[in-house]
Amino acid sequence: MGTVFSFDVRGGDPGAVQSALEEAVAGLHRVDEVFSTYRDDSQISRLARAELTVDDCVPEVAEVLALAAEAERISEGWFSPKYEGRLDPTGIVKGWSVERAARRLADLPGVSGVSVNGGGDVQLLGVPGPQRPWRVGVSDPIRPGGLAAVISAAGLDELAIATSGTAERGAHIVDPSTGRSAVTDLVAVTVVAPSVTWADCWATAAFAMGSRQGLRWLESLPGVEALLITAGDEVRCTGGLAARLG
Repeated sequence: MGTVFSFDVRGGDPGAVQSALEEAVAGLHRVDEVFSTYRDDSQISRLARAELTVDDCVPEVAEVLALAAEAERISEGWFSPKYEGRLDPTGIVKGWSVERAARRLADLPGVSGVSVNGGGDVQLLGVPGPQRPWRVGVSDPIRPGGLAAVISAAGLDELAIATSGTAERGAHIVDPSTGRSAVTDLVAVTVVAPSVTWADCWATAAFAMGSRQGLRWLESLPGVEALLITAGDEVRCTGGLAARLG
C-alpha cells in the first residue's frame, strides 16, 4: 500500500503473537495484491475493466465495496470509491485493513492491548498496561517534527485516529464533484472515532468539504471528534475533542 505499518501487541503467548503477526503481515500483502490500482492483475483493476464481476472476486472485495458505498451515502458523496470515473476504493482499503489486522490480533488469548498503525491511521484496542491508556501524537502539518495534539484512549476499549491532508503526500485528495484536487482552506483533518475504517473515510470527506462545512458535518456524526487545521494555522475542533486530549 506504499506505506509503513507498525504493530504493538501487549500480552499473550510470545510464540502465538509472533505467528499471528506474520499472518497479519501476509494478510496485508494479500490486500495489496487484491486492491492495488497500480497492479494490472489485481482483482480491483480487473473489476474496473469489467474482466471480473464482484462474485468472481474474493469475498473481501464485496465487503469493501459495501463499506465504500455506505461511506459515500453518509458523506453525501464527498467520499467516493471512484477516481476519474474509474472504480478505486483505495480511500477506504487502508483503514479497513488496519482495523481488520488489529481485531484479529486482539482476539488472541491473553492479549490485553493492540495498536496497529498504517501510515498514520491507527486502531487502538484494549490497554497497553494496568492503569495506562494508549496515547497517540498527531503530527503538526505546519511545523514538521512537532505535535498538534496528543489523543488519549483513557476509559475506552476501542479508539482510532486517522488524518487526511497535504503535508505528507501533497494535493492528493480529490473533490468528487469536480474530479480534480480538492481546493480547500485546510492542510489537515484528524478524526477520532471507535473505528479506523470510518475515521479514515470521514477525514478524507471532511478535508474535501473545507473547514466550515467539514466541521459542521463531523459534529453531526455520533461518536466522532475531530481536529481541523487550516493553511492559515487556525485550529478548529469538534465540541467533544477536549475530552480525548492528553
